Amino acid sequence: MHDAAGPLLSAVDIHKTYRRDAVNVPVLRGVNLEVYEGEFLCVLGASGSGKSTMLHLLGTIDQPDKGIITLSGERIDNLPTKRCDKLRNETFGFVFQFYHLLPELNTLENVLVPLMIANGIFGWLGQRDTLRRRAEEALDRVGLSHRLKHKPRELSGGEMQRAAIARALINKPRILLADEPTGNLDVETGKDIMRILRGLNDSENLTIIMVTHNLDLVADTDRVVRLVAGQVEGSIPAPAYGY
Repeated sequence: MHDAAGPLLSAVDIHKTYRRDAVNVPVLRGVNLEVYEGEFLCVLGASGSGKSTMLHLLGTIDQPDKGIITLSGERIDNLPTKRCDKLRNETFGFVFQFYHLLPELNTLENVLVPLMIANGIFGWLGQRDTLRRRAEEALDRVGLSHRLKHKPRELSGGEMQRAAIARALINKPRILLADEPTGNLDVETGKDIMRILRGLNDSENLTIIMVTHNLDLVADTDRVVRLVAGQVEGSIPAPAYGY
């Protein structure tokens, strides 16, 4: 999938090293990646290959030691903190393996959190009913309209992940970054989550970057690349990968 306007998101020569126990540990060693509008990209890699690190850098959760990341041609890896915060709340949606739902809030309240942050206290108070309806609609889209008042401890793993997806989508992001979204789920529940992601990509042209070590998930995506030894290798249409 290529767009004459160029990639929506790109990474050029990205390096990242962490210091652990007084030792420098290189994680990414020159990652180059282009992602196009409306694409569902799968990044395959073994545990410890740097998949999560790469996703965090793409989504401005962290900054690279070297290299450039651009969104629609604008550099984003060196933006001030407030600009990064705004990008993470409005442009990027995040889905993680371990859900990260707030245990003291119910399902609806968890989904509302990004809207509260985006609108501020006075904006929230002025639009509370409208924003609540928006969150209810998001939960209905992922099949959780019957779980609005349930807290995370009362939900199954699949339900928690669906709530996390609804939360990630509530501010209508351009790009969804999914970090092992089925890694904590059984096979059938994982298939349900992939159907939701594929449906969002198809119906809303949502750009999705999913990192995983699970080869079985490739068939539900558009293109696959491998992350090996801190570098991206290959770019293959998903239907042709491994077949």
